[in-house]
Amino acid sequence: MRALDIEGLDVDLGGRPVLRDVRLYLDRGELVGLLGPNGAGKTTLLRTVLALVRSRSGRVLVEGRPTRPGRSGIGYVPQRHEFSWDFPVSVEQAVLSGRTGRIGLFRRPGVADWRAVGDALDRVQLAGLRRRPVGELSGGQRQRVLVARALALAPSILLLDEPFTGLDMPTQELLGDLFTSLAREGRAVLMTTHDLVAAVDSCTRLVLLNGCVVADGHPTDLQDPELWTRTFGVSATSPLLKLVRAA
Repeated sequence: MRALDIEGLDVDLGGRPVLRDVRLYLDRGELVGLLGPNGAGKTTLLRTVLALVRSRSGRVLVEGRPTRPGRSGIGYVPQRHEFSWDFPVSVEQAVLSGRTGRIGLFRRPGVADWRAVGDALDRVQLAGLRRRPVGELSGGQRQRVLVARALALAPSILLLDEPFTGLDMPTQELLGDLFTSLAREGRAVLMTTHDLVAAVDSCTRLVLLNGCVVADGHPTDLQDPELWTRTFGVSATSPLLKLVRAA
């Protein structure tokens, strides 16, 4: 059974077609890079999987069942600007907020919840900052908080939206190694990214998306320049193609 199975997905936003006939699967143990230009529908696809955006047609199955809002088996790491960093909470409270759907709005977290928070903070190497207000964190530390928040659910599927944007190289390496380890442990990881070199180097599959799936395969199977020009709308002399060949 696939961890994630997307079949014939059509999505409109504001009356405008964003995704058309998207077909994509994700198995446990895979780290899949979702690549495409701005406006290609990458974030919309992730939000549709989370049932935060309604599709016009098609279906999304998570472990064989239709997706629904708040499904606990999916961990989501949004782009950093989507979190309110000026809210007066500590690092561990921010991570605990990822379990709100499981705990309930009016129930107190139990031992298992705090243990999950501690384990998640250990994975992103932030245990020593658990009491620090989130507003005092650096950009890289904030990104690690969002990853820990998703991991606190112990999800079988992890959706990552541009997790490397604006990070220094040590933080990129830390998170990149973590995502690879999570896939090796049997999780299914789907990551949007503009870092093509890192995606080619670390992902087990790449999916080129621009409104629809242009190509899907192992990085070594996607060497045809036409696939990249069709996806990104660049010319045959674009530095992008040189970057892909070099990677």
